[in-house]
Amino acid sequence: MSELSVSHLLGIKYLNKKDISLIFETADHFKEVINRSIKKVPTLRDITIANIFFENSTRTKLSFELAEKRLSADVVNFSAGQSSVKKGETLIDTVNNILSMKVDMVVMRHPNPGAGIFLSQHVNASIVNAGDGAHEHPTQALLDSFSIREKLGDVGGKNVVIVGDILHSRVALSNIFALKLQGANVKVCGPKTLIPKYIESLGVGVETNLRKALEWCDVANMLRVQNERMDISYFPSTREYTQQFGVNKELLNSLDKEIVIMHPGPINRGVEITSDVADSDQSIILHQVENGVAVRMAVLYLLASKIK
Repeated sequence: MSELSVSHLLGIKYLNKKDISLIFETADHFKEVINRSIKKVPTLRDITIANIFFENSTRTKLSFELAEKRLSADVVNFSAGQSSVKKGETLIDTVNNILSMKVDMVVMRHPNPGAGIFLSQHVNASIVNAGDGAHEHPTQALLDSFSIREKLGDVGGKNVVIVGDILHSRVALSNIFALKLQGANVKVCGPKTLIPKYIESLGVGVETNLRKALEWCDVANMLRVQNERMDISYFPSTREYTQQFGVNKELLNSLDKEIVIMHPGPINRGVEITSDVADSDQSIILHQVENGVAVRMAVLYLLASKIK
């Protein structure tokens, strides 16, 4: 049986192309499972997984928890807001206390970039990064690529534009790594103030004109503006941002081809995309959510098979 080249999922940049193919093949099987009348398999019956979230999350937390339960794992949920972290406990102490209760895997979201890498060096458990600050969000990038593969047949050779707040987005960075690894052509589009200076060194193009970007692409992945990470104003107003970088049905219909619209959520309707775009046939946003459970089941299963 094939196995992953890594013992933790800390970021896409630590994976190779074979790892991504293996995760997708495994996710194909699990997608079939979650669409059956009996959605549970006993695969991880003796594995205990702790979900440790130091930042708010709805979709990712629910998706991981559902994936774990579908695999019959024992699940422990930890929210930093109601924990001893508030009393000054360190990250390592928090996790070691949880691990002393014999936990095998830790799914963690943390506001600080590199928190998962730091943790993997200090604790004896398999770590899955569910988002670390503005650094990476590997399972989101995997489910995005899986959704493109499902819709268009293959990711390689496709033109994908990521539109919006690239500067503060962990989804953008992980997606760039994942798409480039699979041979896609990638561009980013947004206000110059929200595009990092180094971005072209990752092999991606920069386009500041939304119409040109949409005419070039097969897939547009729309990101929200992350106001909670901004300590200064990066553009004059939300209204002006929407006029320049918001996608509406009129703009989509004026293109000479049909493109696929994606969004990692949460959507700010009327800002980066209008409701008629989010709910249109060109949108695969809800497919992304469904695929998220299958992809996370695949990741957990493949990492658990490496636990000795």
